[in-house]
Amino acid sequence: MIPNSSRKRQRQRPPPPHHHASAIVEAFPHRTISESSQKLPRTSFSFNDPSTADVILRFFIDRSPFDSSNPSDSARHSDLQIYLHSRVISRAKYFSTLLSDRWQHQANNHNAGHDSRTIANCNNMFHLNLGVHDDPTVHLTVLQLLYTYDFPTVIASASTALEILPVALELLFEDCVKACVKFLEAVPWSEEEGKRVLSLIPLLREEESKELLARVSPGEDDFCEEMLHGLIEKAMYSQPNMAFVKVFVAKLLRDFSSRESARRVLERAFDANLRIVKESLEQYSSPDFRGDHNETEAIQRLHLHTAMTNGRHLLWLVERMIELKVADSAVKQWSEQAAFTVDLQKAFRDDAWRNIVPGLPAVMLRCTCKLASAVAAGTILSSRQEFAE
Repeated sequence: MIPNSSRKRQRQRPPPPHHHASAIVEAFPHRTISESSQKLPRTSFSFNDPSTADVILRFFIDRSPFDSSNPSDSARHSDLQIYLHSRVISRAKYFSTLLSDRWQHQANNHNAGHDSRTIANCNNMFHLNLGVHDDPTVHLTVLQLLYTYDFPTVIASASTALEILPVALELLFEDCVKACVKFLEAVPWSEEEGKRVLSLIPLLREEESKELLARVSPGEDDFCEEMLHGLIEKAMYSQPNMAFVKVFVAKLLRDFSSRESARRVLERAFDANLRIVKESLEQYSSPDFRGDHNETEAIQRLHLHTAMTNGRHLLWLVERMIELKVADSAVKQWSEQAAFTVDLQKAFRDDAWRNIVPGLPAVMLRCTCKLASAVAAGTILSSRQEFAE
């Protein structure tokens, strides 16, 4: 639903042409107007509440005269009305201008029966009309955000941000625009999403589009993978909210459109963490006893803790790779770790690990079991020899 206007939004503009329609919002799918939208943290008004509304907004399908599609295809989405509140929707400059005294005065100087931009004020009720190019679901979502301001919950993926941003620009809903832009700056995009971002950049102010434009500039083809890799590292090493970040990054990986890019990023992270675990256990199994005994013991503890921490990261990466069915390389690497196996056996023969990292054997076994189970279930393809040992 990208608006057909390419102007910057510094100027306040009137609504697009329309014709009159009538319907009730209850006919719209429940996924758009849900019960949760009635819980409003920022305003005492409820979305689509006819008992307190002072604005009736009607949607209609505004089709181009050159559009060859069948008008009946959009009939189910046209003639839709919702009940709003002028104090709330004025948070968007589009409605703020439309409801201003100056605009109402200008509108009343035109022929109300033929000028689609006219505001009808009957019994203190404003009747507005808004043309949309297709299904008004996204418009309704943005209108609900005027009430709830719950941007983190609603804008949860790049595709959602790209759907909402054009409508927020159309309605001049500045806070929503900022939320969409910030989200797009922080998450990876697919190639197709990058094209959509590029098409929206001319509608943004220079300071808003600077970061986005840098990412779609020529020579930045692998920037998306770098950002995804950075998010994975953040998920593994962000101490305060590690669980929340891991859940968020796992969802990004599931929704990421390029499976090959996700594979490369996960394999890179897997290689790095496996190397750290191997080096830590190798240093623990073959310690340098030169120097103070207490110092040596502290270093040994550090090696075990490092192996344990990165072992947990390794397990999380294995789970993500299995989930995306890109763990074939991990299976091959894991099955070829003869020296690593020897170091593990040496470490476990020493009872010191029981008091320092008692969960280390379980983590290593879980990695093995998950990979072996995925191979046995046919989720991952591998050669017969890989788990023979």
